[in-house]
Amino acid sequence: MKKLLTVLVGMTIASGALVASEPIQLSLTPDIAIFNRTERIEGLTLNIWGENPQSALALGIVNGSTGRSAGLSWSWILNYADDYKGVQWALVNYTEGDFLGWQGGVVNYAGRLTGLQLGLVNYAETAKNGVQIGLVNLIPSNPWFSGLPDELAPGMIFVNWRF
Repeated sequence: MKKLLTVLVGMTIASGALVASEPIQLSLTPDIAIFNRTERIEGLTLNIWGENPQSALALGIVNGSTGRSAGLSWSWILNYADDYKGVQWALVNYTEGDFLGWQGGVVNYAGRLTGLQLGLVNYAETAKNGVQIGLVNLIPSNPWFSGLPDELAPGMIFVNWRF
């Protein structure tokens, strides 16, 4: 009986260690938060300024998503991410690597866009399947009108795309 109890306790501890995520994060800054900035959050983050890898609803003034993250990130000022899948909504949205989804803001940036950018200024280093709608729309990897209808141009007003 003692061995069985020891095995069960060990399995419970081990299974908890394998689930390396937390359901909620509250943070004033990335270093003043409930959980360390390296802990994965799967649920809800409420931030003044937060930064974690996550699959979450992130609400705050500045939301940072590290690694491969996903969800809905809504902030008053800035959303930034390494790679993001989902919706980013803020004054400024910045995803360094792959972005799949929808960015809405005054300024949107994606390293590799698959989805929609809706803002005053939209910039994507490259786009796989992407549409930009705004005052200034830039996809520098597009050729000038020679790839129509799949690619429009490196820079356009009102709309730009690449498929």
